[in-house]
Amino acid sequence: MIPVKDFVICRVSGRALPLRGDDIDTDRIMPARYLRCVTFEGLETHVFEDDREQAAGQHPFDNPAYRGASVLIGGRNFGCGSSREHAPQGLQRWGIHGIVAVSFAEIFLGNCVLLGLPCLTASVGDVQELQKLVEENPRSEVCLDLESRKVSISSNGKEMASAPASMPEGVRQSFLGGTWDGTALLLSAPADVRRIAQSLAYTRAFA
Repeated sequence: MIPVKDFVICRVSGRALPLRGDDIDTDRIMPARYLRCVTFEGLETHVFEDDREQAAGQHPFDNPAYRGASVLIGGRNFGCGSSREHAPQGLQRWGIHGIVAVSFAEIFLGNCVLLGLPCLTASVGDVQELQKLVEENPRSEVCLDLESRKVSISSNGKEMASAPASMPEGVRQSFLGGTWDGTALLLSAPADVRRIAQSLAYTRAFA
């Protein structure tokens, strides 16, 4: 039995990676040629592969200052385009455990929830200010607080700025309650699953 409390996510904090630009789609995050993979293992090496090649080492994901970042700061309509789950899989495997942006494409947001990857939105001005502060001080720490609905940035233990942030309330409650992982939720109540399964005629036929 897996306790649901083990999946509670109240906040994500760590160094951040600013990724400027709006309408960054999943085709750019994870090029289509990598969708043929049998498993998601190793996808992190291909995140923004084409963009990084064109940027010749100047892409934020190649910047040594942002190596080890766990929070991504994006722009408007982040994750638009095709619905490939490989995009958030690659980001999470690269080390991203939370994203704050002006807005998210709906399917991308849903795929992130299924991975336990919180996505919060903030105003254009607040997001741009966060990006600017991180660019000026890459060692600063950004905190996405789901309980207080706030994103903040601090350096040497001193808060430099904070801003209100939001996510759909149902999604927020699933993170705070540890119910975002459907498989874990089923495994947390095996007796209930067995009882319901035995009550269904079409499952009894295969017993």
